[in-house]
Amino acid sequence: MKKLAIFDFDGTLFNSIDDVVICFNRALTDYSLPTLTRDEYIPCLGGNIDEIVSLVLGENSTPENIESVKETYLDYYHSSKKENTLPFPDSKKTLEKLQDKGILLAINSNRLDYSLEYFIGKFFSDIDFVDIEGHSYPHPSKPDPYGVNKIIEKAGVGLDDAVYIGDSSTDIKTAQNSGIDCLMVKWGYGNQDDYENEYPVSILSDFSEILEYFK
Repeated sequence: MKKLAIFDFDGTLFNSIDDVVICFNRALTDYSLPTLTRDEYIPCLGGNIDEIVSLVLGENSTPENIESVKETYLDYYHSSKKENTLPFPDSKKTLEKLQDKGILLAINSNRLDYSLEYFIGKFFSDIDFVDIEGHSYPHPSKPDPYGVNKIIEKAGVGLDDAVYIGDSSTDIKTAQNSGIDCLMVKWGYGNQDDYENEYPVSILSDFSEILEYFK
């Protein structure tokens, strides 16, 4: 049985896209740039904030626009109530059951560190994560294995003892680059190509299936 479960955040533990859409569209409107629909945002997600902004901007992606929209978006996001960003149903219960089994828990995300700390403190304060790795410059972001390597080192386990649980192609590549197994979930922001990827050891439709993997 695996000893360490490393979770992605957005689309895996938390349903977070609606607040992202609201704040991004406010920022884009400020600069008279085209806004996007929820469905149009989904393929833009997964990378670090600069990569996401570049994809959101599309043909308007220039270094100047990326920096301006990014800073405005982050200001809006930081000051917003983020009322729509909530854990997926059964996510906390699943983490609690894994914790009771003695499974080490961690998070690896391209979300900025302070944002992760805010949501984990608000919703998962009683979960004892061995490590939480967001993206902080100048360190590389996912799918680089930097964050996973730090988690594994801190947990003191081998690569064969760890599994990465995520919802997108970025998570699959992160697991692959780290040399650990991957579980792919279908309740997040992935697509059919992700679910048909040969690397994940299993494609999950419900949180309860994560617990089955750790039996």
